[in-house]
Amino acid sequence: MAIKRSGGGHGVTRQAAKFLGVSVLSGVVLAGLALPGIGAVGLAAKSAGEGFDEIPTNLKTPPLSQRTTILDAEGGEIAKVYSRDRTVVPLNDISPYMRKAIVDIEDARFYQHGAIDLKGVLRAVNKNAQSGGVSEGASTLTQQYVKNVFVEEAGDDPEKVAVATQQTIGRKVKELKYAIQVEKELGKDRILANYLNITFFGQQAYGIEAASQRYFSKHAKDLTLGESALLAGLVQSPSRYDPVNDPKEALRRRNIVLQRMADLKHITPAEASAEQAKPLKLNVSRPRSGCITAVNGAGFFCDYVRQVFLQDPAFGKTKEARAKRWNQGGLTIRTTMDPQTQKSVQKSITDHVYQSDSVATAVTIVQPGTGKVLGMGQSRPYGFGDHQTQINLSADKAKGGSNYGFQVGSTFKPILAAAALEEGISPNKTYSSPFSMPYPSEVETCGKPWKNGGGETVQNENRSESGPYGMREATAKSVNTYFIQMIEDIGICPVTKMAAKLGVNPADGSKLEQVPSIALGTEGMSPLTMASAYATFANHGTYCTPVLIESATDPNGKALRVPKTQCSRAMSEETANAVNTLLRGVVEDGTGKEAGLSGRDSAGKTGTTDERKAAWFVGYTPNMAGAVWVGGPGSKGVEMENITIGGVYHDKVYGADTPGPIWRDAMTGALEGRPAPGFDTVAIADPDKGTDDGKGRKGGGTGAGGDKPGTGSGAGKQGGKPGGNKQGNKPGGGKHTPAQDTGLLPPGLLGGTEGDDRG
Repeated sequence: MAIKRSGGGHGVTRQAAKFLGVSVLSGVVLAGLALPGIGAVGLAAKSAGEGFDEIPTNLKTPPLSQRTTILDAEGGEIAKVYSRDRTVVPLNDISPYMRKAIVDIEDARFYQHGAIDLKGVLRAVNKNAQSGGVSEGASTLTQQYVKNVFVEEAGDDPEKVAVATQQTIGRKVKELKYAIQVEKELGKDRILANYLNITFFGQQAYGIEAASQRYFSKHAKDLTLGESALLAGLVQSPSRYDPVNDPKEALRRRNIVLQRMADLKHITPAEASAEQAKPLKLNVSRPRSGCITAVNGAGFFCDYVRQVFLQDPAFGKTKEARAKRWNQGGLTIRTTMDPQTQKSVQKSITDHVYQSDSVATAVTIVQPGTGKVLGMGQSRPYGFGDHQTQINLSADKAKGGSNYGFQVGSTFKPILAAAALEEGISPNKTYSSPFSMPYPSEVETCGKPWKNGGGETVQNENRSESGPYGMREATAKSVNTYFIQMIEDIGICPVTKMAAKLGVNPADGSKLEQVPSIALGTEGMSPLTMASAYATFANHGTYCTPVLIESATDPNGKALRVPKTQCSRAMSEETANAVNTLLRGVVEDGTGKEAGLSGRDSAGKTGTTDERKAAWFVGYTPNMAGAVWVGGPGSKGVEMENITIGGVYHDKVYGADTPGPIWRDAMTGALEGRPAPGFDTVAIADPDKGTDDGKGRKGGGTGAGGDKPGTGSGAGKQGGKPGGNKQGNKPGGGKHTPAQDTGLLPPGLLGGTEGDDRG
């Protein structure tokens, strides 16, 4: 007997029955349900059914994208990052109210029907036919789950998402066949759990646990009846029923769900009425994702971890594979960050440099012998607001740093000293080291000799600063002419080779130029590069590549392969011991005296570039090495004269008076309560004035070097343009111009305001 429905008559019923018969026979029960009428459905369904058997039977469900948790070395949380905010929970960790509410409002017969609800199909076809439009669908929770799998697989690709959600018979056919398979393989409870974990609830919340935290700041297992009804009602249209942006509409929808639950006798009418009378009572937790949420100023450490993950083949053979794994998330990444060190780094930064200052500072501390990065911070926080930036001032360009890094000034001199010692130069070696001298006429390189075609000079700061000097005093006082004579003596090639062994490469990824001015720090480096290089001296001459990831596990707890440090001998132990001796003198009675540590051995080197656009202190103890840079963080640079930094006025900024104290305080806190081993050193004599340097050059007087005013980069005020070029027509050589601002600096080298440094 035909069923008569108001407004539809026998004709509608017979058409619906005919549609069902065709669909069932062809295996396409739901094809065309969303179409406005019935007349054209038969042909369309028949056409769609012809490819039904060709659809694969195995639904490949991608791992659900979840939060990734980044931890410090002690297991404390640094930050949570995600492309989709989701935490997968089992069904028994979801409130029973929530389970009932979602079934009642979305698929009341879920536990009675199979993959297809035939009664629902008939009801939907009849209602759509009466309305002449799409007023009701008949997708079961299982089919909705399958659709969400397609959407999840599409990720953030708009075209793929459009295909996954398009209202076509072909997609409905595919959805149906997979739904049949899922019903067979998973069972109802598993399907319900999967559905609640994959569904989007608005406000960037994917899955019921994230939604519960977002709207009510509680776990899904603790949801009340009213709260569950609200979240269940969101699924149909998360934007329309958004309780944050439209509480009236959300309240109305919640009450519809409650009434539905009462109609189905899953709650009493009294319970429904009581809950309907209540306000929403939201307790919203705003979505906070990514490195911007990192604790203790570790935003850039966090971002460096992300950069490593996306670039290192350990996490996937291709760039696409690594990005997909990162976006899927669910990872737990334990890093090398030592919380005591990080807190000390951040405190020292905030004590000495204000976020609003015209200049910035970046600090990085590493562990000799392991390459572990223990702390990393900067005065401009990770973010998008005023005096914030996404540029990691401690890193190379390839890892999110500035385009060119920052000229290192005299902090490069110990690298030259190490190269000379490895070439057989005695640590007692003296050079005449006059106040002023021409750049050498010719210097050996790894290829054609570099030649001085311009006759410019290099000088020390004051006329009283003239030699002869031995290596110890020249290093302590940072005497420019001493190191220019040294590079003339040994050639440029041993220096660039030593730098390569120490991982010292320009921050832009280029190679060091074969020019003598590199002796005075004209190349742009990152603080992490310099800290790792100096850690080699502390580690008896063995260099270890920096690492930030200790271990990582996937969403199932399976350990992932992570990149390991690579250690290699850069110099002999004897050379390292000699450099330790030289640099210990810098902090004892040289230019770095203000950075010296109390109660433990320390060593280091100051550096200041011309025009005061960058100032450095790089130093170490036997168990930690750190680099501090201060300067303008953008492309234009800041001349650090007559300037207030951290509330302290400076007529001129030196490596000793600003970076030095930052380093001292950061290292003091990081090392507190930890062993204080000593250095292995060697005996180095200070020559009497007037002794010969072995080349017949003599001199007299005392002097101070490249970290006193105007001498940090090694360019003399009368030296013209010692930056020069690769052809050697400018004596200093190199691609930078440290003496005066001649307009030859690459954009972004020394910096102005953040945001201009990517050019």
